Amino acid sequence: MALRPRLAGYSVRGSYRRGTLCQRPARLPVGRRRLHGGASTGPRTTDGLARLTEAKIKHGKFTKKKRAEAKRGAEQGRQMRGELKELKELEAWFVDRGHLSKNWRDWF
Repeated sequence: MALRPRLAGYSVRGSYRRGTLCQRPARLPVGRRRLHGGASTGPRTTDGLARLTEAKIKHGKFTKKKRAEAKRGAEQGRQMRGELKELKELEAWFVDRGHLSKNWRDWF
């Protein structure tokens, strides 16, 4: 049996199907390889879930005020797109009737 040096990356502790330990160095920050041990499943206790909920709303991005501002902005965007659609229809009418040439925008 050959002796190998104890390196920081050899703390994987994962095993293969045949029962031997994994000899590959750990690459993830949690000290394991991606094949041995899955990702965190998240908090399961009520205390942990409460901490997660508190952490998610701490930044204030989804407060009632911010959501109302986002809705107002979306409504303004829909209104502007509707007005532009009306202008395109008007422009097409003028081009079809010969009042404007097709490349009238190149004049500006």
